Amino acid sequence: MGWLAAFGALALSVAPLSAAPLATTPAPAPACAARDFEGASYTVCSFDARRDDIRLYWADAQGKPYGSFAALGQALAAHGRKLRFAMNAGMYGADLTPVGLYVENGKRLRRADTRAGIGGSNFHLQPNGVFWIGDGVAGVEETSRYLAEPPAARYATQSGPMLVIDGRIHPKIQPTGTSAKIRNGVCVREGATAIFAIAEEPVTFYAFARLFRDGLSCANALFLDGSISSLYAPELGRDDELWPLGPVIAVTAPASP
Repeated sequence: MGWLAAFGALALSVAPLSAAPLATTPAPAPACAARDFEGASYTVCSFDARRDDIRLYWADAQGKPYGSFAALGQALAAHGRKLRFAMNAGMYGADLTPVGLYVENGKRLRRADTRAGIGGSNFHLQPNGVFWIGDGVAGVEETSRYLAEPPAARYATQSGPMLVIDGRIHPKIQPTGTSAKIRNGVCVREGATAIFAIAEEPVTFYAFARLFRDGLSCANALFLDGSISSLYAPELGRDDELWPLGPVIAVTAPASP
């Protein structure tokens, strides 16, 4: 066989390999999605503390509260980050100061509030709780448990009441309750998966608690707030710039070059 014939035979033998299709990486599942449960509509967002950058934000280096998702987004952009998700992170005063325990970047900026029944507020409907984030871990715990054995939390926010406690709905949340509001809350599954939910229509505390326990399979869940509940989810085209906000839960990513 001459060299030209041999070369042709070799080319034919390797051609099928070069024509093989390239493997493609499937697109990641969306973090936020609509969810219907027991006749009510919600938006549910899920993030994993082992791979997603989940943090709390309240005020800038000069101590001025961000007050909105837009302001926080602008501040992050100046440091090469962008918002993937944001939600109001608990109750706050007229000056946007967090009510109760607040830890940011390992520093406790507000002490825990363990008083009961102050002014009939939801926050003081004991037991209330703490949502916290550490390095690759997260959790929701009753405030008393959190304070008795503090976890390695880099971020923490106290709110209340707890919606679900060890698989049981808060004992003071009754199915006969009639107060319905737009509400948002959080739970953590398997020590790392933080699940955030916001109602798309007014719901009662009991309906909201059932969403977390029976719809989302959460053993412990925490109410964050009602009426002012707000969500930033760009993949849904959602940006609730409704009210001045205090602390914010946010998930960020590197900004595009």
